[in-house]
Parts: sequence; structure tokens; C-alpha cells
Amino acid sequence: MKKFSIVIAGGGSTFTPGIVMMMLDNIDRFPIRTLKLYDNDGDRQAILGDALEILLKEQAPEIEFSYTTDPETAFTDVDFCMAHIRVGKYAMREQDEKIPLKYGVVGQETCGPGGIAYGMRSIGGMLEIIDHMEKYSPDCWMLNYSNPASIVAEACRVMRPTAKVLNICDMPVGTLRRMSQIIEKDPKDLEVRYFGLNHFGWWTSVKDKEGHEYLPQIREYVAENGYLTKVEVDTQHMDQSWQETHKKAKDLLAVNPRYLPNTYLKYYLFPDYEVAHSNCTYSRANEVMDGREKTVFTAAKKIVEQGTAKISGFTIDSHASFIVDLARAIAFNTHERMLMIVENNGAIANFDDDAMVEVPCIVGSDGPEPLTQGKIPAFEKALMHQQLIVEKLVVEAYITGSYQTLWQALTLSKTIPSAGVAKEILDELIVANKGFWPELN
Repeated sequence: MKKFSIVIAGGGSTFTPGIVMMMLDNIDRFPIRTLKLYDNDGDRQAILGDALEILLKEQAPEIEFSYTTDPETAFTDVDFCMAHIRVGKYAMREQDEKIPLKYGVVGQETCGPGGIAYGMRSIGGMLEIIDHMEKYSPDCWMLNYSNPASIVAEACRVMRPTAKVLNICDMPVGTLRRMSQIIEKDPKDLEVRYFGLNHFGWWTSVKDKEGHEYLPQIREYVAENGYLTKVEVDTQHMDQSWQETHKKAKDLLAVNPRYLPNTYLKYYLFPDYEVAHSNCTYSRANEVMDGREKTVFTAAKKIVEQGTAKISGFTIDSHASFIVDLARAIAFNTHERMLMIVENNGAIANFDDDAMVEVPCIVGSDGPEPLTQGKIPAFEKALMHQQLIVEKLVVEAYITGSYQTLWQALTLSKTIPSAGVAKEILDELIVANKGFWPELN
């Protein structure tokens, strides 16, 4: 079996060790020849890189491992680039969340003004990585799970239309794991139908391989409990704020009982509730910095101090196994069925062809082939179209440097009550993002 060369772009991310561990756990399914980390923050990456070097020597000495800040070294001779970058790191995420909250608006990293601010930072970083990849390894595939995925995917569609970029999100995977526990099934044995934009969609069917439909059973459970389950199935989404998010799904279902909702819809359907239950001085970014950030980097430093990862190492991020599934689908033409973010082109019959939508796809060596979802109802279509235009305007504002266009994007967001509030937030975000955003005129 062929062995593959991989570069992880965003090597200093707190998610990197869990993803490396997950790949080691799947090494028989997806053999690795070379593993490289790439990040523009060399000091941050070095902490994780030194620890992972020790771990790999102990667990998989046959893998050639390195980390670098040099694009040519990182992207030469690679088959897959796994990208999870965060331009501005958690310090800027904190601004994304806290600035809108000052104006009584949802403060969230991928939704509303925070997501728009993050998107404006992420576009340039993603394009830079794509260009490195195409220059040094033109046959390489990028598996992108960087947020905000919808804005990033739209930017790639417009500005790098021929790039071999696959956009995917872990959120539907995590929610399906919760659904599978509700009905006591293995998620691998379930096939879903789903439509939407990233962080903005609905499940219309959850069937087993024999064709039994579980949607009514899951819907009945969610109406009472949300997506909270008796036993936690999720290594990533277990903090208190996430528990509240899973619980809130029952209210989303009450608004639209037809389908099972993506949890992120709460920011659009209940923005006033979210603001009322947010802490303006201690946001989700602070939770992460005091939680996962400290845990991962403390573990890394301990491995380096001890010279071994055998005593207290990193944990496997089994939640991220979808990344290996996607890589295998491309490498071995497995025709895996996965939810992907792709250009619509009729997959949703009554929606814009040039929309980047999230739908089930069959993935093989040529990339994803979307499965048609038919026509969608008016309520969902209207919500999606409003959010789609927000995302398109953000990308247009990035390209043209237009203040007016970005103001319109914020004004159109369902999370913001008026153009006046949108302008106040935009003006403060411009100051906070100086050096990260293009100049706006």
C-alpha cells in the first residue's frame, strides 16, 4: 500500500496533536511516509513540534517527521495538505466575540459579525497556503477545515476556482455521533440526507444501511433533550457552553419541527437569547484559552521535559477521523459518502447554482460528487439565501476593499438589528483588525 506525505498547515494549533494521534490510530488504513508541520508562528509550533517528534519516535519511528516555517520545505513533495489555520490566533477570536457583545449583538467566532471579522482575516491566509501548495506540489489536495468554512469556501470558489481544495466541517460529524447514541447505532452504519450552508443546515433523513428511517425517533428525543446524551460521545464539544448549545437544539426544533437542526442555527433564530446568556467579560475564547489551550501546551511541555510521551501524552481526537476518511477517499477512490461544502450546481434544485452549500457527496479520486437533495421549503430557503448573500458580500468586500460592501454584509446578517448598529460594530472591528484586514475605502 502506498505511503503518503502530509503537511499540516496550522502546525501550532491546539488541534494538531489530537489529529496526529488520530492519524497514528488509523495508520493501517492510511499509511504515512512523511509528516510535516507548517506555521508562520515558529515559537508556538516548536512547542508542539518538539513533543510530537518524541511521540512519533516512540510510536511510529518509520514516519519522517519535521516542522518548519519555510513554505518551500513544508510544501515540497506532499500528497495532502491538512489546513486548520487561525489568523490572529485566540487573541483576535476574543475580539471577534467581545466587540459585538458590547452592542448587544451575538459574539461568536463563525456566526454574525465575529464570523465576518474572522473571515476577512482568514481569506488571505488560505489563499497564501493554496499558492504555496500549487507552487511546490501541484498534485497535492488540500483538506480544509479552517473556519469560518463558508466564507473561506466562497473565497476559494471566486479567487482560486481550479485549486484542489476540499472544504469540510467537523460539526455535522459530531452531531451525527450524538444522534447515533440516541438510537444506539454506530455512526458508520448511518447515512444522512442534509442540506444547508456551513453551520447553517438541517438533517432531512437518518437511515441505517437497511433503509430504516430514524428521523422521527431522534426528533422525539431532541424535542425533549436537545442533542444532550446520557454518555458523552464527543471529545471536543463538552465544555459548559457547548452543553448549553446541544440543549438549545430543542428550541430550534420547536421553530421548525420538519427537520433536525444544526446547533449553530441558535445564533440566527435566538440571537437575543444568546446575548442575554453571554458573558461580555469571559467569552468562549477565554474558555478555550483557559481550557484546551493550557491543557495541550502543558502536555507538550511535559513530554519534552520528560523526554517521553509514554507517561502523560496527548489524547486521540477520534472526533477528527473524518479527515482520514476524506484523505482515503481521494487516495484510494473509496467513494465514501460524506457531508462536504461544494458548489451547488443543482444539488439543491431551487437554490443558487453558485452557492457553496453543505450536502452529502460521494468522494473519490476526482473529488466530491454532490447528491441531489431536491427542492427545499420556503422557510429554510429564505434563511439560507439571506446568509448566503452575507457571505458573498464579505468576499466581495475583501476583493474590492469596499467599506460600503462590508457594511451591507453586516447589515444583512440576521444577528444584527440595524444598519446603525452594524456600522458601529464595523468601525470598531476595523480598528481591532488593523494589519489583518485589507484597507477598506
